[in-house]
Amino acid sequence: MTRPLYFAYTAHISPKRLTELVPNAEFQFIAHLPETRMSFPIEDSTWEGGLPSVHPEEGSTVWGAVFSIAPADLDRLNEAEALEGRAPIETFKAVDREGHSHEIITHADARARNGGDHAPSRAYMEMVVDGAKHWGLPTGWVAGLEEYLEDPLF
Repeated sequence: MTRPLYFAYTAHISPKRLTELVPNAEFQFIAHLPETRMSFPIEDSTWEGGLPSVHPEEGSTVWGAVFSIAPADLDRLNEAEALEGRAPIETFKAVDREGHSHEIITHADARARNGGDHAPSRAYMEMVVDGAKHWGLPTGWVAGLEEYLEDPLF
């Protein structure tokens, strides 16, 4: 059976967090979701702030790391994402640095399409930034993520 490709852009991009959840996940490559924007529609009291989701938006892109996931581990990943308010989307396309398109699984919150950003959780975004740096996501994307840590007014 083919291992599905999972696009991590949330705190699950953190190697420690993903390994705890899905120890057999295998890093494949970094990629972006074209015509997609990251927002913070999920208000979460546990994390004391907004959690990220993605939604279509012309002219935007979201970078992340792509992992192959064993089918047996997919339920655990889906449960963890659901606990944070996101549900799986099966037909998203991610584009790697060489321009190749890949069908991936990622997770999003339907409310993301309607706006409603909340101030991001600082502790959560620290894991996202650490993971983005670890996997070598583009410097500009990482700098944009770091702004969520530096801007107390967001």
